[in-house]
This record gives sequence, structure tokens and C-alpha cells, in this order.
Amino acid sequence: MRRVRPGAAASRGSASPSFGSARVGGASSRAAGEERALTSVAAGDSFEGEEPADQPRLWHVTLSVSGGEAPLKEVRRGLEQLAHDHPFLLTSRYANDHAEIRYWEEARDLHDAAAVALRLWGEHRQTAKLPPWEIVGLEVIDRETYHQRIAEGYGPLPATPVGVHPF
Repeated sequence: MRRVRPGAAASRGSASPSFGSARVGGASSRAAGEERALTSVAAGDSFEGEEPADQPRLWHVTLSVSGGEAPLKEVRRGLEQLAHDHPFLLTSRYANDHAEIRYWEEARDLHDAAAVALRLWGEHRQTAKLPPWEIVGLEVIDRETYHQRIAEGYGPLPATPVGVHPF
């Protein structure tokens, strides 16, 4: 599928279907060869009647990574360095082939919080000397949902003790 910027016309051959064509009784409402530009709604855009979401909110992030085995001392040292570089980290749990990092992120919306979380491991792999593991899980929930889960007894337990700990 070819993507088109909103407002830009696409040049397709006559064999390609026209996306978004309105058909009445099998006939297209557009002239032959006339294309409709694809449009999208940007993350965070609001619709009529919605309150603007300009104010940052708190998001609870759980990032899971895993990969080949690494010495436990090196994993711990890397996670401690990451926590030192970014003091917002609440807790990290680790083993020789996987780790879980939990923290609060302040962001305008879920998209922003998730984007920061997805960059965290890769951007700090060199500086913190983290293992070359890949991100295998990500959960981002708002503060209200986090506290609701805790109150109902089925959410992740509050991050205590804070720090870097083995599983």
C-alpha cells in the first residue's frame, strides 16, 4: 500500500482501487481518475467538545527487556547506572537474561510516554553499559488506572523497596 500525505494527490494506475470512494448503486461518486487524499488524526488531537489535553499527566511505565545471558554483576551495575542517570526510575528487577524497569513518566499523553519508554533502553545501552537485550514488553497506564488496580488488588504491587533488585 502506498501512503500519501494529507492533502497530497496520489498518482495511481487505473487498475488500483480508489480508497474512500463513495459508491451509489455500484457507481463511484468521483470522476474517473479523481483521487481522494488520505488523512489522519495526529496523536493528542482533540475533537469538538473535548477538553484540550495540554497538561502533562503521570503515567506508570513497566518496560521489560530480555536477551542472551549476561553476568549478574554487570546487569546490576548497568541498571544502577541507568537509575543514576535517570533518577525517576522507581525499581528495577533483573536476572541474567531479562529485566523489568518500573517508573513514573510525566507526559502529555500515552503516545508521548510510550515513545520515551521505547527509547530508554536503546539510548542508554552504551552509556550505562546495559546488555544488548531487546524490549519484549511495555505497559503504560495512567495514574488513575494504576491506583484503581492497586485498590482492587490485581495490579502491580507498589514499587517497594525502590532500587535495583534481583527477581
